Amino acid sequence: MAAKPRPWRVPDRLWAEVEPLIPKVERRFRYPGRRRHDDRACLEGILYVLRYAVPWAELPSVEGWPSGQTCWRRFQEWQRAGVWERLLERMQELLEREGLVDWSLAIVDASLVDAKKGAARSRGRSGAALGAVST
Repeated sequence: MAAKPRPWRVPDRLWAEVEPLIPKVERRFRYPGRRRHDDRACLEGILYVLRYAVPWAELPSVEGWPSGQTCWRRFQEWQRAGVWERLLERMQELLEREGLVDWSLAIVDASLVDAKKGAARSRGRSGAALGAVST
């Protein structure tokens, strides 16, 4: 089956913001192994999976994109390196500079989930908090 052309590319402006955040991995001199896929192509695959909520294994076979497994490994590697947190900060700064964000409309969302096996009761909690703990 022939690979399809890329449905979309990461815009150059976005790539210019992301590329400096990605750690550079040097190939070993001795036993270098297989050459790594292009970081930009991996980012495109990652964003496709996140945008369309498809499983990693179902990432389309697109010319220039690595497999879903490779994109997943790169996603994990960048997660450990803190790339996503720095990218979020950079995008927020960029939107702020461009005047495209209104922080008065921002909300914080949180979920409270009961501990499945209960939580140790400490003396520092208020009575309301103690009532929420499952037993």
